[in-house]
Amino acid sequence: MQSEKKEERNPAIPVIIAEGFSSRLSFGVIGFVLPLFAYRKLGLSLTETGFLFSLNLIAEQLFKPLMGWVAGRIGLKRAFSAAIALRSMVALFFVFATSPWHVYGIRVLHGLSESLRDPSVNALIAENAQKRSIASAFAWYTTAKLSAGSVGRALGGFLLALTFENYANVFLFAFALSILPLFVVTRYLPDGKVRSPIEEEQPAENQVSTGGPNRVLPIAVLGFLIAGTAQMMSSLFPLLATVYGHLSAAQASTIYLISILMVIGAGPLFGWLSDHVSHNFVLLIRGIANTFSSAVYYFFPGFTGLAAGSVADAMGKAAFRPAWGALMAQVSESDGKQRVRTMSYLSLGEGLGETIGPLLGGFLWNTWGVGAMLGARVLLALVAEGYAVFVIRDGRCQMPEHL
Repeated sequence: MQSEKKEERNPAIPVIIAEGFSSRLSFGVIGFVLPLFAYRKLGLSLTETGFLFSLNLIAEQLFKPLMGWVAGRIGLKRAFSAAIALRSMVALFFVFATSPWHVYGIRVLHGLSESLRDPSVNALIAENAQKRSIASAFAWYTTAKLSAGSVGRALGGFLLALTFENYANVFLFAFALSILPLFVVTRYLPDGKVRSPIEEEQPAENQVSTGGPNRVLPIAVLGFLIAGTAQMMSSLFPLLATVYGHLSAAQASTIYLISILMVIGAGPLFGWLSDHVSHNFVLLIRGIANTFSSAVYYFFPGFTGLAAGSVADAMGKAAFRPAWGALMAQVSESDGKQRVRTMSYLSLGEGLGETIGPLLGGFLWNTWGVGAMLGARVLLALVAEGYAVFVIRDGRCQMPEHL
């Protein structure tokens, strides 16, 4: 009981969740506005727009192993704060972008900031959350990001309408949102991990050794397949809604609000299920959601169908993040000071999937049409599900079901 009270006073997790909400609110706005800005204002093709969303992810994966090492050297709080500051500058630079090479360069800088931020925040959550509720901590963080991202995307559409598509003013608003969490993190985030003594005394059977690269690689490949399938559609959804579904920007924004209202409680629920029932079951849900949403997008391209598919994708993401975060935390736990580097390698697989997904989606759509893109997404989702079952049965993805 005493250790639980001490955990409740731990300020780290609430601070991280608050940062995730504010930062994702800002980049939710940018996520909705940027593909329209690139396609309509700068004249990029669908393939080029897909590449634009892959470029920052390419840069992120290139820098991530190095930035994981840097974060381990300078400390997680300093690395986290530096990443927030750098990402805020990304939002500001969009205000002055007037040509394709400007937005390409900004996306590279965005990737650099994310390569430092992601391993740091994952390690911070793993270090400060109770071991019995790591998935729940990741779930609350993911719920904050999902809700803020959906609100931000909805807000982006309404801001475009209110400003008569003045993209510079919308990007400036996004910058103001992105800089806010820097003060909260520098002021209130503890410098080291905060965990009660009982959390350091877990039995050996509840700890999972990395087993070296042979254990990390199959799990990284799993993250690659699942994230890549989901991201084929996620970044291009504003174009799917407005170009294929013939919705207005305001209607497309409303879909994001519907999605988050439907799944706002799903993240904590999936976190609880992951902690107390089965990590592996929750991990499989995203592939099912990707398959369902792709079929709905194609056969029912109106407002209702697009909203249903968006809800399914949001549910899949809400399920995947807590189980994936808990898996990374368990695999990296025995690495001590190198934990953030191990996490950077694990998240590298997920990041590569997020990198290739938009590029592949834009290419397939631009070359053979939206049907080919959505059909390929269904096929890849089934492949990801099959591989996940194989990895789980092989024992590489097994974790204690009750921590």
